[in-house]
Amino acid sequence: MRLPRRLAALAGLAAATLALAACGGPSDASGGGSGAAVTTLRLGFFPNVTHAPALVGLQEGLFTKALEEAGVSVAPTAFNAGPDAITALFGGSVDISYIGPNPTINAYAQSEGAAIRVISGAASGGAALVVKPGITDAQGLKGKTIATPQLGNTQDVAFRYWLKQQGLNVTTEGGGDLSIKPQANAEGLAAYASGSIDGAWVPQPWVAEYVKAGAKVLVDEKTLWPEGKFVTTNIIVRTEFLEQHPDIVTAFLEGNEAALDFIAKDPAAAKTAVNSSLQSLTGSSLDQDVLDAAFADVEFTNDPLPATLAESANHAIEVGLLEKDQLDAAGGLPGTLYSLDLLNEVLKAQNKTAVSAS
Repeated sequence: MRLPRRLAALAGLAAATLALAACGGPSDASGGGSGAAVTTLRLGFFPNVTHAPALVGLQEGLFTKALEEAGVSVAPTAFNAGPDAITALFGGSVDISYIGPNPTINAYAQSEGAAIRVISGAASGGAALVVKPGITDAQGLKGKTIATPQLGNTQDVAFRYWLKQQGLNVTTEGGGDLSIKPQANAEGLAAYASGSIDGAWVPQPWVAEYVKAGAKVLVDEKTLWPEGKFVTTNIIVRTEFLEQHPDIVTAFLEGNEAALDFIAKDPAAAKTAVNSSLQSLTGSSLDQDVLDAAFADVEFTNDPLPATLAESANHAIEVGLLEKDQLDAAGGLPGTLYSLDLLNEVLKAQNKTAVSAS
């Protein structure tokens, strides 16, 4: 089995993540406390193609340009998966983050609806179950080991729910008909190349990386959703930061819209920007065929697709990773989770179509 060229450098991702996480910590003046002067917006994201608006916005200086009139800089922090980003948000070391639906739901429920708000969409699609070629159906997964990015993250919940629909049983402790092994995406790809796991449910570009390493797509998650649309990435903000600094949040949203426009108008330049960003983060870039396949699989959009997030919440409840009573206590969905007024003001000023939480 061929080891992808990029894999050799991906071990540096963990170190890069920790180094970036050191930026924008609680000691930075970021508006975390009431009345605090804001000099830095601390932004979370993942080094995935499903977070391309973040990668493009950072690489092309679009956030810097949007925020400069407010005298605010941007400090990025890279994460492997959503639960870690939520921990940083709860700890006050990140203000705004690109993130998947299930960590969003968990943060909303755990804080009884108080801690975070969704302020925009970012991406739809771009996730799949990839497996060894000899596995042809769900029953072929029995006795196998499959990776997900992290317990409780968006792909982990999607995989567990799909398995339940196929009549297969797994536990969060690792038992059942097969073993689910949550681990960082780079580690999972290395484990697949070495033969120690049999596949993974992952986002792009990891789907394309696994395919290049010899895996095949068993389940494209798009096939499980109406019209093939489901929220993969939305953008959340700490509620306190939103209430205290709506001008900064608005400026950030202008930067995100600029990144979405950049991707739509010049996909080739956007791919180059994403690769340059990944090079900075991981010490290596994506092969062009992997990058092309990943981009083709994702739709970049400011629509947070709230109905699909609500359905993801139902999936998490069904697989035992979310308590319905806890979600109800937070006000249910959409409840107060969405705060799209600032985004719609930006869209109106740019003669774009408004988005809705209904």
